[in-house]
Amino acid sequence: MNDVSKEYGTALFELALESSRSEEYLNALETADGIFKENPELYALLSSPAISAGQRLEVAESVFSPLLPEQVLSFLLLLCEKGRVSCFEGAYAEYRALYDISQRTVKVQITSVVELTDVEKAKLIARLEETYHCKISPTYSLDPTLLGGIRVELDGRIIDGSIRQRLHEIKEVIE
Repeated sequence: MNDVSKEYGTALFELALESSRSEEYLNALETADGIFKENPELYALLSSPAISAGQRLEVAESVFSPLLPEQVLSFLLLLCEKGRVSCFEGAYAEYRALYDISQRTVKVQITSVVELTDVEKAKLIARLEETYHCKISPTYSLDPTLLGGIRVELDGRIIDGSIRQRLHEIKEVIE
């Protein structure tokens, strides 16, 4: 992410805070991001210097106007006008990071050997939130090499409760 993207993301977040609409703007950015990911040709069109700024603005407004709040639409139109649609992803990431900080949300990667049930996920998240006094935003993945148990990566820390890790620890004690 470059400095320009950070500046755009920070400016939009500050605007959202002023109007107490940070979550609404985050949802709108997620919507825009989803549209860009589902329609890479739209992203390419809005990023193209071969298309006039007026045409880019017209296309962006027709696509996003019914879906986004006025300020987020204005933000996207500004990116189109300035030829900086390529900054959208970085600005969105910066906005998301600032939002998470404001909400005391920590991203957590949870890896298990088998898919966790909804009940197991809920219990694990509740326990992590209680222990670390923050909101948890989990991402789940599977890794058959763990043999069993789970591995949690949280805020730069690794909590490894996998059988593979325990066997490794036993091996070190024996050697």
